[in-house]
Amino acid sequence: MNTKTALSDQTTLLPRPLVNQLLTQAQHSPEIEVCGLISSRNGQPAKVYPVENIAPEPGRLFRMEPEGLIDAMRQIREQGEQLFAIYHSHPHSPAIPSTTDLQQAEYPDALYLIISLDTKGVLEMRGYRLRNDALEEVVLEISP
Repeated sequence: MNTKTALSDQTTLLPRPLVNQLLTQAQHSPEIEVCGLISSRNGQPAKVYPVENIAPEPGRLFRMEPEGLIDAMRQIREQGEQLFAIYHSHPHSPAIPSTTDLQQAEYPDALYLIISLDTKGVLEMRGYRLRNDALEEVVLEISP
């Protein structure tokens, strides 16, 4: 897989309450990579589904707990929603996909969101889409 990221001309709109939920979750667990899914309804981001990180080194890797992941996917289906995004945080690095992130990106229809706590006073969040075996950065806009 290509480890380079290019900026896409695509813009993704995220509702502020959803963004606040993601940032709060990352801030409450600043030493581990938080992770989970975001659903959509009618193409619009709808709900955050946090999933426990069970990676052996959760401070620098994430692996979603299998039962929690299956449960989140089931809830998304039962709510008549679709998978919109997969998110995780980087406690000590920028919101840029790591080599491991790139290797594990397997859902071409999902947006990949990375939240960085490695900033001075401002949390950073960036989005990426899988295109031709590479992650392309997308512009994120936050709606009021």
